[in-house]
Amino acid sequence: MKKTAVILYPQFSEYELSIALSILMQGNKTMVTVGLDNHSIRGESGLTCVADTTIREINIEEIDSIVMPGCLDIKTLLNEEILFEFLKQAVTKETIVASISSSPYLLAKAGLLTGKKYTVGLPMEAIEKLCVFDKEKYCDDLVVQDGNIITARGRGFIEFGIRLGKALNLEFDEGWYEG
Repeated sequence: MKKTAVILYPQFSEYELSIALSILMQGNKTMVTVGLDNHSIRGESGLTCVADTTIREINIEEIDSIVMPGCLDIKTLLNEEILFEFLKQAVTKETIVASISSSPYLLAKAGLLTGKKYTVGLPMEAIEKLCVFDKEKYCDDLVVQDGNIITARGRGFIEFGIRLGKALNLEFDEGWYEG
């Protein structure tokens, strides 16, 4: 069975991953955490993680999906060319990609949102200033799925996780996540 790659970078948002990770676990989906390098990674709430592997080391033939959390300051990733190259190589039409909060910026910069409807947890001023988004394809919905790409705003993390589970055809108890 192929794996889900969970990409971690400095200041990643832990809570945005919570439901997605729980659904992957319920659905018995193997996952691998992937860092930009082999250093420990501190999330925005202070949780420090050591990724299973790095972007340089992961075998992209072993993954069928990618999960990307938002980041407290997405500008810290503007020049991480290795991340953009990884995304360009790893994402095919069959790869399920789930990107939340500010991380759709990373997909847009890699050219993976071209022609796709999306949402993003950034103000319109930032969307315009970054010059990588097609404003015509922007949707104000909490979660947007266009083909294999799922994007969400941060507060949509519950629906985001559920959509990921459904896109991967996982068996999980959706009621577990209702208020």
